[in-house]
Amino acid sequence: MDQLSESLIAVVKYDCPTCRLVKPVLDQLERRSLTVYTQDDPNFPAGIAQVVDDTRLEHSYRLNIETVPTLIRTEGGREVQRTVGWNRSKWEAVSRIGGLGTHLPETRPGCGSKSVEPGVAEALAVRWGEVQLTSRQIELGTLEDEVEACFERGWSDGLPVIPPTETRVQRMLAGTHRRPDEVVGIIPPNYNTCTVEKVAVNAVMAGCKPEYLPVVLTAVEAALMEDFGMHGLLATTFFATPMVVVNGPMAGQIGMNWGVNALGQGNRANATIGRTLQLVIRNVGGGVPGGVDRGMLGYPGKYTFCFAEREIDSPWESLAVERGFSPQASTVSLFAASGVQPVMDQVSRHPESLTRSFAACLKVDGHPKHANAPTPVLVISPEHSRRYDEAGWSKGRLQQRLAQLLEMPVQELKTGADGIAEGISPGRVEAHQTRPKFGSGAPYIIRAGGEAGLFSAIISSWGGSKSVTREVIK
Repeated sequence: MDQLSESLIAVVKYDCPTCRLVKPVLDQLERRSLTVYTQDDPNFPAGIAQVVDDTRLEHSYRLNIETVPTLIRTEGGREVQRTVGWNRSKWEAVSRIGGLGTHLPETRPGCGSKSVEPGVAEALAVRWGEVQLTSRQIELGTLEDEVEACFERGWSDGLPVIPPTETRVQRMLAGTHRRPDEVVGIIPPNYNTCTVEKVAVNAVMAGCKPEYLPVVLTAVEAALMEDFGMHGLLATTFFATPMVVVNGPMAGQIGMNWGVNALGQGNRANATIGRTLQLVIRNVGGGVPGGVDRGMLGYPGKYTFCFAEREIDSPWESLAVERGFSPQASTVSLFAASGVQPVMDQVSRHPESLTRSFAACLKVDGHPKHANAPTPVLVISPEHSRRYDEAGWSKGRLQQRLAQLLEMPVQELKTGADGIAEGISPGRVEAHQTRPKFGSGAPYIIRAGGEAGLFSAIISSWGGSKSVTREVIK
């Protein structure tokens, strides 16, 4: 071996039986420009000249060691080949030396590197990583409680948050390939710059797992789209807040709930993805209730409102496909949503009857005399949607029939003792004329919920916003 251009590196730990097994092999290689990095015992392996104490794990981190023992050959200071565990033929190939460990078994598996133990990898990334966090760090007093400190500094939505330490934020950033300093957008109402790192900080506070981060980033980007109108949504006195709906394979991969209690509590992904978006608006953008957030009453969805569409057993095209995305794409859709209005029909056995029930409930959305109202979301349960499946109704046919049933006679919308009509132009109105309940004609339709229960839901909207959809990019 040309020692000027080639060298060998071995990474070991005494706690690994395979590392101790290959000690005689390391002795053989020691004469061939071998450097050994030892992770847990500076005295192991004894008798080798070039043993480097790596108990701080800097070299293991920089070499990206996942298993010990690892043998690496370098040429001109650059790695050209490696092998992990013990396999005689592979060690001979990497070292270019024959007759290694002839008295040893042919193969033995290695052990996990100390550098990838739970919690260690993130700490090493903070200490030795090339990407350094730029967010301002807050030093707390010795006796100061971390959770209470977050409350006192106004970073909470009223519920406890997880303190965003450097290690936790680094762990969160591992969930995306995007650089921490990449700008996601400008967050209203204060129009502060928001980076991937800032989103990760708030994702930690909300309780997300790293694998949720691509969905969270997409939700933030969707909220900043001009059509969605996040600033106006924040400032309105109406109830509305962003509702996040996820479609595609990623919803299942990260364990989102589209079934039993999909709109409720209990699922970590649903709860924390929606909560992160709210915290970003609050902590980065400055959207604090009583400030620019002028919600007159608000509602619990302003903590978090996020769920996945139930696509797994639906014959209908999903919301994402309806909007032009591939069934293999993962998407995030945002709606300016307010409260959930229940629809109960345990009697209808035919699609026409059930559609009339839906239309009757939809007519009172907001106010019975409000025509040309913002488009709501109709969340149809599996038991209700089965009525349409069995009769061969498509989603398009249901929407078309709803649009017909939601034409409202103008005579019934005139001002009277029971309220003032909205969405009606002043002037002479012919008795036979009608106006659509919703400007779009029919509601958006999403399938979700548990398999048992003849209940669906109407989720009202706010007129200053348009629903938007973006594809998730890891």
